Amino acid sequence: MNVLRAAATVSGLTLLSRITGLVREMLTASLFGATAMTDAFFVAFRLPNLLRRLFAEGAFSQAFVPILSASRASGDDRSTKRLIDHTASVLFWALVLVSALGVAGAPALILLIASGLAHDPAAFDAGVAMTRWMFPYVLLISMVALAAGVLNTWRRFAVPAFTPVLLNLAFIAAALTLADRFDPPVYALAVGVVVGGIAQLAIQVPALIRVGMLPRIGSPWVALADPQVRRILSQMAPAVLAVSAAQISVLINTHIASRLQAGSVSWVTYGDRLMEFPTALLGVALGTVLLPSLSRAHAAGRADEYNALLDWGLRLAALLALPAMVGLAVLAEPLTALLFHYGRFDANDLQMTSRAVLAYSVGLLGLVAVKILAPGFYAQQDMRTPVRIALLVLAATQLMNLVFVPLFAHAGLALAISVAATINAGLLLVGLRRRGIYRPRPGWLGLALRLAVALATMGALLALAQAQFDWVALQAQPLQRAAIALALVVAGAGAYAATLLALGLRPSQFIKHVRDE
Repeated sequence: MNVLRAAATVSGLTLLSRITGLVREMLTASLFGATAMTDAFFVAFRLPNLLRRLFAEGAFSQAFVPILSASRASGDDRSTKRLIDHTASVLFWALVLVSALGVAGAPALILLIASGLAHDPAAFDAGVAMTRWMFPYVLLISMVALAAGVLNTWRRFAVPAFTPVLLNLAFIAAALTLADRFDPPVYALAVGVVVGGIAQLAIQVPALIRVGMLPRIGSPWVALADPQVRRILSQMAPAVLAVSAAQISVLINTHIASRLQAGSVSWVTYGDRLMEFPTALLGVALGTVLLPSLSRAHAAGRADEYNALLDWGLRLAALLALPAMVGLAVLAEPLTALLFHYGRFDANDLQMTSRAVLAYSVGLLGLVAVKILAPGFYAQQDMRTPVRIALLVLAATQLMNLVFVPLFAHAGLALAISVAATINAGLLLVGLRRRGIYRPRPGWLGLALRLAVALATMGALLALAQAQFDWVALQAQPLQRAAIALALVVAGAGAYAATLLALGLRPSQFIKHVRDE
């Protein structure tokens, strides 16, 4: 299998997802602005997203995929299908219970994670209502994550990578057609979340049928008697702690933001959405492809291939994440203006969100690198090391909040997350090096020097060019502003690529194959 081609497939579909996601955020910003009501929606949506990352994309996938890969490698399809059925049964019934508890306890949950909303009774009530509507989304998206784990193990990457597009399309349709049917209008977005979750789950079914692995939901008690399921749960326990540490940090930041100026939660969220574009495009794509490939290499005892995969992932991350990092930092205002500065999203919102984008850009390489380095542990079913690192990073994040928030307000929250992500990646890298799991292959120094020259060239060009325009005033000429901003992006990418080519770097150097057996 050509790993670069597989990553490119996932990355391309992720690009589509992120483009539709940005359209969704543009509509949200234009139609609803950055107000206490949008804060209430983002807080309410954060709760099922938290559990999604605990039960689905985070802890569950990290425990499930390596064990599923090993089961498939054994060649016993009946045993593998039984493992999928039992795992799906436990996950389904556990999340039915969690969803019911979330709906019943919505007021307490809102108070816990965003007590600042209580100062605005209308926003608090809206947050409670939208939490109750959206909480079952965690059940839908967790079953989607199980399906994605199965399909990725079978190297059917396209459907899982395309699935998030459906959520974005549901968001967009709800915002455009339902906003005037609700009071407050932001309720339309909650409807979009539920419809999107149903659509995401529905599209998995035909793909699972094609590989013969559509799960059957049965008794949770029978499923829990399966030793493989108990092994997944035991592996999940430390992984939940690792993911929980990151999500606890998000919840603390949400709580702090809710007590700052009205709109702070929204500014941070809009900034996060812009930063997630390259993070998902690079980190998620690489992590999705690497975890099953690393798991298979580990199960087969191919240590050299395992090391080569990690080295390839890190080189590709440096090649692509560093220019995105510099570009976001230099073009924070133009990109924020291009995407959000319309309708009810005013000049102050533009300035505040740009600050968050700038702060987030600091940690982009770290965020992408974590998606590559963490699977280096998970594929070996080592969950404890990332847990210890995550807990340390959680403490560091909150200590940095004590310093950064008084200095930079909401942007301080983003800066703390960025620095913490860099620390996280550094500690994971040190851990892999000390254990001899990862040994850098020759050529890193030459790559680093070439990248430094190309980044300096690109950064200087963009800084000089973007300073020539008044991005706020250009709101009156949106098409011209869009053309200029996109031209800057293209010019920056062109300068970076041309410099690397002139220095002797070629795309063929990053092609990577792994064995299919």
